[in-house]
Amino acid sequence: MLLGTPVKAALSAAAVASALLIPAAGTASAAPASGSTSGSGATVSAAASSFDAKCRSHSRTYVLKKYYRRVPVGPPTFYTLRCGTSTWGWKHIKLRHGWNSSMDRKISAAIGSGDPNGRGGYSTYANQCPRIEKFRTILGTPGGNNDLLTAYKVDQPAVAGAVAC
Repeated sequence: MLLGTPVKAALSAAAVASALLIPAAGTASAAPASGSTSGSGATVSAAASSFDAKCRSHSRTYVLKKYYRRVPVGPPTFYTLRCGTSTWGWKHIKLRHGWNSSMDRKISAAIGSGDPNGRGGYSTYANQCPRIEKFRTILGTPGGNNDLLTAYKVDQPAVAGAVAC
């Protein structure tokens, strides 16, 4: 049976309205609230998707995150944060230096726009002369040369191989 134009218009309008009211599966309004309970009564928290949970269920070479560095010519270079062990990677950083969103931001800033530090990584510096190194990353692990070995806060003059002020 063919539908007339007014009927088609009404159906189209109803479909658009329902699409606007029903949140998509990947949106925040469609996701369960943090701390909500599942059908079994267990509490569902954001920690279930944390780096810790991912590393418990994957190998030490599992890539948790990619940090990007802009280069003058060509596509950006990326460096990976892998689960690692107690001596390198995310597990090492968490154990020895602590992990939180601030550490993640500092790593991103150092790799993204920091200066080479003379130790196989990138650092951020205080805006003064002589330059004082504030945060350091070191790259190169058993998992790969472009992997984050460690990252930590420092407060000392720049090392010999670093960019002069």
